[in-house]
Amino acid sequence: MKDRRSFLKTAALGAAVFSLDSIASAADAQGKKNLVKGKPIVVSTWDFGRAANSAAWDILKKGGRALDAVEAGVRVPEADPNNHTVGYSGFPDRDGRVTLDACIMDELGNAGSVAALEHVTHAISVARLVMEKTPHVMLVGDGALQFALANGFQKENLLTPESEKAWKEWLKKSEYKPVINIENKSYDSNPAGATAFNPLMLPGNVYNHDTIGMIAMDANGDLSGACTTSGMAFKLHGRVGDSPIIGAGLYVDNEIGAATSTGVGEEVIKIVGSHLVVELMRQGYPPEAACKEAVTRIVKRSPSKAKEIQVGFLALNKKGEVGAYCLQQGFSYAVLNNEKNNVLINGKSYFK
Repeated sequence: MKDRRSFLKTAALGAAVFSLDSIASAADAQGKKNLVKGKPIVVSTWDFGRAANSAAWDILKKGGRALDAVEAGVRVPEADPNNHTVGYSGFPDRDGRVTLDACIMDELGNAGSVAALEHVTHAISVARLVMEKTPHVMLVGDGALQFALANGFQKENLLTPESEKAWKEWLKKSEYKPVINIENKSYDSNPAGATAFNPLMLPGNVYNHDTIGMIAMDANGDLSGACTTSGMAFKLHGRVGDSPIIGAGLYVDNEIGAATSTGVGEEVIKIVGSHLVVELMRQGYPPEAACKEAVTRIVKRSPSKAKEIQVGFLALNKKGEVGAYCLQQGFSYAVLNNEKNNVLINGKSYFK
């Protein structure tokens, strides 16, 4: 009798454990099912994000890794001679030297970064090698260049005639200050031969340029991100903004989501902006609300300065939900997945 009671008790306990395991498995399966709807997906800042997204999507749609996708994606604007704020043909610093900043982060929390890198177009690929081939996170200046050359990159002149012309025109006044949505301005010559910075239409046109930040989630639900820039036009030599700073210009947490930033990097660094956005999403904030809170903190820190500059954040959570928010009107971002065909969206802004 005792053996029979023991058997029944053990059987009942086993059934209960089996039932709990089944519930857990079902919940996990449902969670994965819900996740599938939003993946794969790639998002990036500004209008040229669409061309970058297309390159990333070529990898994602084949089941490729998000890390490979974001690197391939941002290499497109890095090589674009018409883009004067990323990579080749970027506007130089006040001494006429083109210096690049970039960082990359994968789903495992690994990160690589370069800052004040000269003579190499694809700073993002150098940053990835820093992540994968060194025990470090960041290399800067001559050290970053030496590392790039030792790993097969070729030294080249990044200062194009157009960018050099813009720099020489700037030297006439040498006014070093951030300008709201300078990404919407481009250097060109008018028919009379005079030169000046000219505002060109609305956000979303070919001259709407800035740092490109990109985040992607692949078919496995893994996140990665990349951020690359030539920095603020005519900056002080040696100036580094938020773009190569892990936690400022980019942050990825594979359990929660990822975020990237654009605009005046100094203000983003002060609030560790992208990390802040991800931590707010951890607390339950939707992506747009998390971005808005980060922007609001910048306003609270420096109310008068905030009215004169642009900062924007872009975020993606593990559900595949996307959100953005910025200080001023004029920030756009591109979204590409199975439901959204590389659509360009205007981000909501604090100031109207």
